[in-house]
Amino acid sequence: MDPTDQSPEEMYSVWALPPEPVRRRLLGLMASLRAAHGGAVFEPHATMMATSDHCRAHFDYQTSSLLYGDHLTEEEKAAARKKAGEMDKGIFGLQFEISELALYKTDPKDKSLESWELVELCHLQKK
Repeated sequence: MDPTDQSPEEMYSVWALPPEPVRRRLLGLMASLRAAHGGAVFEPHATMMATSDHCRAHFDYQTSSLLYGDHLTEEEKAAARKKAGEMDKGIFGLQFEISELALYKTDPKDKSLESWELVELCHLQKK
């Protein structure tokens, strides 16, 4: 199937999820950034793969997103990055072991993210 021919109901992304201590840390930071800058609620993650160019424009596979939405100006994005660094001094160099992979059905037109749906969760274990 050609990803460019997909309807919004058929768009998917694979997320790498952090372990619980890192998840709690990121959720707190994300809540503070949303309070100051707005944006939708979503799980802390790093997008590993997305089926649309729109998703790739919002997520970088090497970093986790802390704030979602295209409502911010470049100045507001810079202010949010600065605030994140002030609130959590180690956030920009944060590294963690991926504990789970999640498959999400996503509609990039839904800026509220309310229609985004967890399809499958895979728990990763060390051997």
